[in-house]
Amino acid sequence: MAERAAEILTRFVDAVDAAGIAAHGVHVRAAGEVAEHRWTRDVREDVQSVAKGVCALAAAIAVDEGLIELDAPVSRYLPDLTPPDSPLTLLHLLTLTSGVDYPWSPTMFEDSPDVAAEFLSRPAPERAFQYSNASTYTAMRALATVTGDLVDWLTPRLFAPLGIDDVEWERCPLGHVLAGGGLRLRTEELARIALLIRDRGLWDGHRLVSAAGVDTLHTGWVASGTTPGYERYALAGWDGPGDGWRLHGAFGQVVVFSGDVVLTVTADDFEGGFQLPDLAFAAIAS
Repeated sequence: MAERAAEILTRFVDAVDAAGIAAHGVHVRAAGEVAEHRWTRDVREDVQSVAKGVCALAAAIAVDEGLIELDAPVSRYLPDLTPPDSPLTLLHLLTLTSGVDYPWSPTMFEDSPDVAAEFLSRPAPERAFQYSNASTYTAMRALATVTGDLVDWLTPRLFAPLGIDDVEWERCPLGHVLAGGGLRLRTEELARIALLIRDRGLWDGHRLVSAAGVDTLHTGWVASGTTPGYERYALAGWDGPGDGWRLHGAFGQVVVFSGDVVLTVTADDFEGGFQLPDLAFAAIAS
């Protein structure tokens, strides 16, 4: 275990234990160093909204291949579901700035026969940030019209090169991935995706995603509210803590990027999960 990564790991593990957070595992990369710690066995679990980061990577790869344009109207890809006068673009959907009010509920995919159709049918009087898994889901439905099944398409482009096999991504009753959640990964598998992002699309010397595409996850910030830590959002990332940024899912699925360090943590603690980004950044910055 290399020295710098080990020091960050020790500080973080001590802080998590002191706070009594039900963490499952943490993986630290500092430059080329690696350190990790387990509280529980490393089994696949839902990474919650961190899956939005994978959706953003999928969109970036599709842009790289010339399959989509983020500024294109959603109606280009989902003409049968989108009102003809809709102003919405794929970028609006991925940055959650459509203005459509469609909050998450545990039964959303049972309550509507087609969540994308329901989302696009709702009023969007102005472009404003509205956190909504339905927005990311609709974006991936649009992407699937040019790629086919998202998992099948992503496997040779992203998952297989990273050594992530037999991908488990929960699907809606129509057979599409839930997109904004439902992706099951081990901590170490998620850490591979995190390393790809830290290294701006390079993996083992091979480019899987353009650097510009990866950068969209944490540039072009939009105002997302006044709650500390949730004030700016990009294509999938939240600004902060400190000078870093993060992917953040419910119950403590968190990936924090700061300089050449990326810290990946999984947990099962709804309230404690909100503390993890600050604890991670403090361990990195100390």
